[in-house]
Amino acid sequence: MSDLKTQFDEAVELVRTAKGNFKPSQNFQLEMYALFKQATEGDVHGKKPGFTDFVGKAKYGAWEKLKGKSQEEAMKIYIEKVNEIKAKY
Repeated sequence: MSDLKTQFDEAVELVRTAKGNFKPSQNFQLEMYALFKQATEGDVHGKKPGFTDFVGKAKYGAWEKLKGKSQEEAMKIYIEKVNEIKAKY
């Protein structure tokens, strides 16, 4: 797991410091957010955001879709997606 965690941490840092021409769609951003949350915190928890919190609801919903996926699997998928983007840009 530690090797996977190291790769995940490197991918997260790459995303945080990324510059360039890549302009991710909102859906892609939500997917990456949800994978990060699932990988770092596990299944969705906390109160679902209210009706007027559109961004919060979208984030919560994206994370909720990953319920039951292991943290390790979420890390693997996150790393794969970052590597796909790196290969294109």
